[in-house]
Amino acid sequence: MIDLLSLHKQFILTHLREGDVCADFTMGNGHDTEFLSKTVGEHGHVYAFDIQQQAVDSTAAHLKEVGCPENYTLICDSHHRAAEYIHEPIRAGMFNLGWLPGGDKSITTMRETTMPAIESAISLLGDDAVLTVAVYPGHPEGDAEGHMIEEYLSGLSRYKLCCTKIKITNSPTSPYFFLIETKEKKK
Repeated sequence: MIDLLSLHKQFILTHLREGDVCADFTMGNGHDTEFLSKTVGEHGHVYAFDIQQQAVDSTAAHLKEVGCPENYTLICDSHHRAAEYIHEPIRAGMFNLGWLPGGDKSITTMRETTMPAIESAISLLGDDAVLTVAVYPGHPEGDAEGHMIEEYLSGLSRYKLCCTKIKITNSPTSPYFFLIETKEKKK
């Protein structure tokens, strides 16, 4: 059976290289931040965002425990403010919407900040870059976020971006993700 969360990392690896700059827009407990940190190595950089100090603390401890290079900036702020912190193009970005695993399920990503965050993340993408957005439709806000994101992405120029939805068709409440890739400029 397809593991969607592993699959989106495979897509990231087709773009992200050692020394690149990238972002984890929803750091949670730091597993995506770890993946990005180890992928870009000591000469790359990862920006990671979460609104909960618990997530920042958990991620910091996790990254040290697993021996990640110190190539990351952990930011306790909303992902919709990413452009205030990132001032260079990113090669990859990851969103894992929903709530902090093991945390308070009443604190979840919300459409009011998710949409501006995705718009900002897309504007930060450099050439031949990728953004993944994992959606969890098993709760009302997650379902609404997914519909909103799909509507937005379907209106973007196919000449600038390739926007794909990857979903298990016969499991409507299973997580799915969007893959947004910038077109590589011809040399």
